[in-house]
Amino acid sequence: MKVKISRISYHLPDRVEGEEELKSDNPDWDMPKIIAKTGIHKRRIASEGETAVDLAYEAANKLFSTNPQREEIDLLILVTQSPDYVLPPSACILQNRLGLSQNCMAFDVNLGCSGFVYALSIAGGLIESGAAHKSLILCADTYSKYIAKTDRTCRPLFSDGAAAVLVEAAAADCVGPFDFGTDGAGYDRLIVKNSGARDVGLARGALEMRGSEVFLFTMRVVPPCINKLLDRAGLTFEDIDLFVFHQASRLVIENLVRTMSLDESKVYTNLESIGNTVSASIPIALKDAEMQKRLKEGDTVMLVGFGVGLSWGATLIKWCAA
Repeated sequence: MKVKISRISYHLPDRVEGEEELKSDNPDWDMPKIIAKTGIHKRRIASEGETAVDLAYEAANKLFSTNPQREEIDLLILVTQSPDYVLPPSACILQNRLGLSQNCMAFDVNLGCSGFVYALSIAGGLIESGAAHKSLILCADTYSKYIAKTDRTCRPLFSDGAAAVLVEAAAADCVGPFDFGTDGAGYDRLIVKNSGARDVGLARGALEMRGSEVFLFTMRVVPPCINKLLDRAGLTFEDIDLFVFHQASRLVIENLVRTMSLDESKVYTNLESIGNTVSASIPIALKDAEMQKRLKEGDTVMLVGFGVGLSWGATLIKWCAA
């Protein structure tokens, strides 16, 4: 696609939750063992009255502070599974709060860990078709609001946060190809029950994750996805300058590196002090990699998202963000 990622910003809640809080609430937890698997020492937790929409608003405003052409945005995609309401779409709320033009498409994408790759494909397609010219992708979630304090599977992993990504037309192909997939038979491996139109009237459930099954799913689908993407692009592993996986956990990423014999120096992680921010994890990692000088103009970067759905998606980008 002749589109590019031209700018990224992100925003994290002020509250930092470390292992001390987890141990205080759950004295029986073996924190060294948990951290050895997750690789996560700290998470960001939204305050009681703070929503994913609020986090997305702050991330977008940071982006506009360095590129104030908000009136040119004619496509707004919000990737979230923590909307303010079942309806209307939270993207419509953000269009108004951000002061974007009324000549702007705005819609939600209800996806989790693979959501950024999907949104990038949608934005690129709409721009290439001429239906849009400059897109703002917002990825935001507050999974912490769905997680029980005693949930040893989910609480040590998930973090709240938001990313804002500006996508616009480019002179050369800078995004793609893509590879996507879905295994809806595993929909209940990551689920918040009683949270929609089914079983209305029951108290909303907490987030449930069958961690071992999600891990096996990841190891089953991600390596073939990466190989298909490389074949489609006519590239090899050696042609990739940086791999940015969804920041699921240390266990997941280390096993992907081992299974595919990847060069560890080419695999970027930042989950240690941020945690798993769901759809925002890939753009947040890209921004951190840029700030740490891990990316340079023209680098070929592979982005791979996988998780809730169960779904997955991968793409290649040429790095040119300002």
